[in-house]
Amino acid sequence: MRLNKYISHNSKYSRRDADKLIEAGEVSIDKKTIKEFGYDVQRDDKVFVKGQLIKESNDLTIIVYNKPKGTLVTKKDDRGRTTIYHKLPGKFRHFIPVGRLDFASEGLLLMTDNADVASALMESQLDRTYNLKLDKPVTPEMISAMKEGLVLDDARAGAHERSKIFSMEFAPFAHFELRGEGKNFAKLRVTIREGKNRELRRFFAHFEAKVLDLKRVSFGGIDLNNLPTNKTRFFTQREYDEVHDFMKRRDANAKAAIFNEANAKKQEAENLREKEYLKRKAENEKKFKKRD
Repeated sequence: MRLNKYISHNSKYSRRDADKLIEAGEVSIDKKTIKEFGYDVQRDDKVFVKGQLIKESNDLTIIVYNKPKGTLVTKKDDRGRTTIYHKLPGKFRHFIPVGRLDFASEGLLLMTDNADVASALMESQLDRTYNLKLDKPVTPEMISAMKEGLVLDDARAGAHERSKIFSMEFAPFAHFELRGEGKNFAKLRVTIREGKNRELRRFFAHFEAKVLDLKRVSFGGIDLNNLPTNKTRFFTQREYDEVHDFMKRRDANAKAAIFNEANAKKQEAENLREKEYLKRKAENEKKFKKRD
């Protein structure tokens, strides 16, 4: 995990705070000052901020939060805007959001006190389902792109004005359905398997359609259902069991990938040795023939 992300996930500091602390030389690992924001924290690393050891949380509590519109998914905003941590009870102030919903979006947001679980869920290909309202009817071009995917060299339309992400590739939607349409609007339910920066707003902006409302109603099979806006609920035992199974599969797949990579490298080395042996053998045979 990147150093600034590790600090943010396991302390009271925001990602922006972590960047400033790293830049100021306030962060050290095993008594060595680290000024690389992207340093990859290893399992045995001991990270200190201002001389205090950052303790990694190994507990697991997960909540479902119905994020309201007009709130930011961040610990601190330099413009003084309302964040989810202003709205949440104090006991959840250290919880980590699984991905983000932008300021104008609402709906299901998973939050946990375990950084590894948060990262695993966020980086997964689990289904994310949204209800959308557009300011124009759905076009054949939109339908084609939802089915086949889309690659944009310039995906700034629909993005935040400060975003540094220009190009973007959109995978085919896992599912979509038209739930209502009029002369000046369309209502859709869509399911995607990625969580890129303002992905849906950028996608439809390419077709000159503005997303008027965006609400996430499901993530990885966890549904929002009738949870009121700005309210939370804890995971059920069944949902915890599913997360534990997911993490076991993830770890098993990671180990298998490492094993397969090592085997591939070993086989490649053996093939290279065999190739060199056959080359030398052919050269020697050629020399003997010349002598004869």
